[in-house]
Amino acid sequence: MDRLDDSRSDAGVAPGAAAKPGNVPFASALCLGSDWRTVASDLGDRLSGAGGRLGILYTAESFAPHLDAMTGLLRERLGVPDWVSAVGCGVIASGEEHYGESGAAVLIVDMPGDGYRLFAGGRDAGSNLAAREPTWLAEAVMPLVLAHVDPRYPEAMDAVQGLAAGTGGFLVGGLTAAAGDAPHEAGGATGCLSGVALSPAAVEVATALSQGCIPLGPSRIVTRGKDNVLIELDGRPALDVFFEDIGEELASGLRRLGGLVFAAIPVEGSDTADYTVRNLVGIDPTSKVVAIAEAVPEGGKVRFCRRDRESAVEDMRRMTADLKHRIGNRPIRGGIYVSCAARGPNQFEPSESETGIIRDALGDFPLVGFFANGELNRDRIYAYTGVLTLFL
Repeated sequence: MDRLDDSRSDAGVAPGAAAKPGNVPFASALCLGSDWRTVASDLGDRLSGAGGRLGILYTAESFAPHLDAMTGLLRERLGVPDWVSAVGCGVIASGEEHYGESGAAVLIVDMPGDGYRLFAGGRDAGSNLAAREPTWLAEAVMPLVLAHVDPRYPEAMDAVQGLAAGTGGFLVGGLTAAAGDAPHEAGGATGCLSGVALSPAAVEVATALSQGCIPLGPSRIVTRGKDNVLIELDGRPALDVFFEDIGEELASGLRRLGGLVFAAIPVEGSDTADYTVRNLVGIDPTSKVVAIAEAVPEGGKVRFCRRDRESAVEDMRRMTADLKHRIGNRPIRGGIYVSCAARGPNQFEPSESETGIIRDALGDFPLVGFFANGELNRDRIYAYTGVLTLFL
């Protein structure tokens, strides 16, 4: 049996009536089922009467070949003209996470047509949008850019950075599940990446990042290294520093380190002590080197961190508490949450789920999202993180 969830508030929305942008909460719904046509039809039923011009559709991998057909059906049923969509390893809604299950979630965004611009393409997507919409981007200073990226493209990293540079925007979103020829689209177009840029003049947003890790030691300077191999840190053998930072308990059980200890690379210029997390690739007790899954130049910095259930829950609660403090009494109209595929049920217990923590801290509001193969924040691709975007 298909399961439905409608997390929207019906206040101020009469069936069949068009709501004025900014007057009502956004609308969201989630449906589980194996047939894409039935799921899309049921989503249309649940969202009937919701006002808005922009729809965001997230689906499980099984629906990848049907994104265009699903958005077409929803466009016809709801009268929502513009759609962006993406495929994940699972779908997310308010208070719910469905990892590896067949289904879809929709968020209807209530904002005027001049408040956003769709885009799709490759490493030139950002510059193309800037050339096509110079006046709009000049007025939409630092737009929020929701982007979905196909990780199978070799230029994916360049495309993300080019999008941030071309739009001058703050990126959120993620890497899609690599299923089908086009695991994402915007307005029927696809490529390496696609999505929508939202003007801050049309909707106020607040974003936050949960790393799910706890640093184990201070930042270290790579005084000697080659590519992704750390040879010396702070002028000492890298492995000696590594053991010192992770502590005797972890150092005595090296076989347990995989999936527990990671390398964290500080983001240059960040005023929030931000960092990207990368896997440990290997250690060599003889030469005392440590290899990680990203090259760090000599003079660069690296630190080590621990990632487990307790640290993930702690950091998730920190993130939502910080957001609650920042937004104050402003009501939340809707939200998008993109979580790493390695998080969710792989790291959180059902009693302390990510969406449960969000709801406990911020209340119940229309929320959708997906489990990604990498998450976007600012101008780069992260791993093992959760990125929450709130529309206020």
